[in-house]
Amino acid sequence: MALRACGFIIFRRLVQHPSPDKIEFLLLKTSYGEHHWTPPKGHVDPGEDDITTALRETQEEAGLSEDHLRKVDGFLQKLHYKVQGKDKEVLYWLAELRDPNTRVILSDEHQDYRWARLQEACELAKYKDLKDTLQAAQLYLETEGKQ
Repeated sequence: MALRACGFIIFRRLVQHPSPDKIEFLLLKTSYGEHHWTPPKGHVDPGEDDITTALRETQEEAGLSEDHLRKVDGFLQKLHYKVQGKDKEVLYWLAELRDPNTRVILSDEHQDYRWARLQEACELAKYKDLKDTLQAAQLYLETEGKQ
């Protein structure tokens, strides 16, 4: 059985209009392993549903509660990869930080955080599937409501 984790691709708009160059994504730098950059995410606890996991992990890792976020409907990315020889599935929803000035409060699991526009976020993201997810989020935000 695959390990399962859930989280949010969190973004903020620097000004209140949909210009793509005004969007920044939140990435957290881990305190363990290779100190890679990642959105807030974590493993599903027994009996917990996926979205509850994403909300709990975001609160624990970044200090951002459900009240700080606006979940974007219609966006869900599923990543599949191996960690130490075991299959892992990660689900990411997209959420906007309601107040772009809200302070991020890191847990011990992370040593730093950064708000980054798409190009920088993709440079920080070590793994292709995460880069692809960030690009998909940006594209979704650019086209949201324009169909």
